[in-house]
Amino acid sequence: MTLLQHELTDFKVQAFQNNEFREVTKDDVLGHWSLFFFYPADFTFVCPTELEDLAKNYAKFKEIGCEVYSVSCDTHFVHKAWHDANEKIAKIEYPMLADPTALLARDLDTYNEADGMAERGDFIVNPEGKVVAYEVISSNVGRNAEELLRRVQASQFVYEHGDQVCPANWTPGEETIEPSLDLVGQL
Repeated sequence: MTLLQHELTDFKVQAFQNNEFREVTKDDVLGHWSLFFFYPADFTFVCPTELEDLAKNYAKFKEIGCEVYSVSCDTHFVHKAWHDANEKIAKIEYPMLADPTALLARDLDTYNEADGMAERGDFIVNPEGKVVAYEVISSNVGRNAEELLRRVQASQFVYEHGDQVCPANWTPGEETIEPSLDLVGQL
């Protein structure tokens, strides 16, 4: 079963951002691109390296109209405590979503019932609230924010130019491909 074109369920969660708690709902993610970045838990080992990498690249995501939402099954109180205790996490400016009931983790099929935590999954969501790209990987392998940014950019390009596709390693400004009968077997 694929999650491509899956529309996010209605949700309401607490978030920690800019030293404040606030509510985030499905309505908040509609109308712009989003990256939902699930990780197993606060106060762990690989997670702070990934979240710091996202923090370093956050301005680039914002420049292309994409909000980053990190998500774990911890509470917003734990997010704040981690933010206050860890210099890597203190750099984060994007919303850290709290999903203690695993509503989002279950909706996007990243919830590990045995562990009570989300697996490492990232989901690119278009302005209509539909998943257009995702990956779920082993909990002991960190991800690369620059590759996620490239995938968001490629997803945005094909969303705006439905008659074209992006080849491997495509970055903005490079040539795309316009599928046609003449190209079959030529690439």
